[in-house]
Amino acid sequence: MSRTNTHKPLHPTQEMDPVAPAIEVRGLHKSFGDKKVLTGIDFHVDHGQVVCVIGPSGSGKSTLLRCVNRLEEPTSGQVLIEGIDITDPETELDRVRSRIGMVFQGFNLFSHLDVMENLVLAQRKVLGRSKEDARKVAQANLDRVGLGERGQAMPSQLSGGQQQRVAIARALSMEPDMMLFDEPTSALDPELVGDVLGVMRELAAEGMTMMVVTHEMGFAREVGDKLVFMADGVIVEEGDPATVLADPQHKRTKDFLSRVL
Repeated sequence: MSRTNTHKPLHPTQEMDPVAPAIEVRGLHKSFGDKKVLTGIDFHVDHGQVVCVIGPSGSGKSTLLRCVNRLEEPTSGQVLIEGIDITDPETELDRVRSRIGMVFQGFNLFSHLDVMENLVLAQRKVLGRSKEDARKVAQANLDRVGLGERGQAMPSQLSGGQQQRVAIARALSMEPDMMLFDEPTSALDPELVGDVLGVMRELAAEGMTMMVVTHEMGFAREVGDKLVFMADGVIVEEGDPATVLADPQHKRTKDFLSRVL
């Protein structure tokens, strides 16, 4: 399905760079008043890579993720998406952001719309798709997450795991270049977690670029290409997931993993 976009073209110096990392963060700081949440974050996510971010509550993981598409405004530093600095005020932020799918802890579905309408709405308003085209894309993505028969259901008629899979299908319907997941299973009952992680595993196998804030260490070990451990607003340790989980080098990492593994 071709992408239709009614936004004006990107600034001529801000075209997507196909050889740049999918996501690059440089010297990122974020404060809320006097509270420093991120203090000098540097890292990158390559195209097709799955990067899992772990760490204790309050370490800045979700804030980092939200800064990546400027749902939170960085205090200083740069965030580049496919070579474009989205902290530059001249950047067409909505245009760049349309290439980034985001899935939150909460499902954020419109409760007054059925599943199909939840998937169609943004396609029509942001991408300018016809109703027919938007419904075709929505149905394909509902099939993809195993909910092809639930298009007419209301969100309240679905389990938490099903609602989260609908949220993933909605993000995929925008045909993003990359996906950001903010603890997508943390609000789910344990028996519902597997279906959501299964969809994420399939996306990773298909080559989707993914940045995942998670407490699911098995997923990070099995699917992740890189593991980032954060604490107190900084990246303490990063590397191959199996290596970091089995043989962490930093005391802070060891202490955290001793409690969660």
